[in-house]
Amino acid sequence: MTRSLLLLSAILLSLASCKSPEARRPIKSTSGTFIKESAERNKAIYEEEEKIIKAIIKDDTLNSYLSSESGFWYYYNVKDSLPSPFPQVGDDVTFTYNVKTLYGDTILTESENGLQNYKIDQSNQELISGIRDGLKLMKEGETITFLFPSYKAYGYYGIEEKLGTNAPIQSTITLKTIQTQENE
Repeated sequence: MTRSLLLLSAILLSLASCKSPEARRPIKSTSGTFIKESAERNKAIYEEEEKIIKAIIKDDTLNSYLSSESGFWYYYNVKDSLPSPFPQVGDDVTFTYNVKTLYGDTILTESENGLQNYKIDQSNQELISGIRDGLKLMKEGETITFLFPSYKAYGYYGIEEKLGTNAPIQSTITLKTIQTQENE
């Protein structure tokens, strides 16, 4: 009898162990609404910043602003009228820049930032996307003031103890030199 009971237990155990494993289910599932809400919130932030920037542009009768394809506005402080080249991918550029609020309050000065060296679209340098895009619009010796919405500036992170989150900025950049790849 014990032998039959052991045999029956062994057969039942082997049949139960042949069952395929079941996938674990998540404890909490999300519906994906966070991403949709975040996108809507970011659109609202951009629309508000765009209104502010356009009001500043409208009130500034001294400068003629241009709009970039990348989503920011700029005007020339010093413009090169000669047919000079723009920096291309891989070119080394040196430049200076400052960071101010849209209303002109200084956040970072040129001397705090120092002379910057950057390889166009190939450097891991910690530059905001607005400056990286803006440099491609400049010729050697030009100075341009850019108005960047927060997504092209410091965005959600800001600058610790200097600039809050989602703050649009202005930055004046002077492109000192362009070292093309062919010259190396």
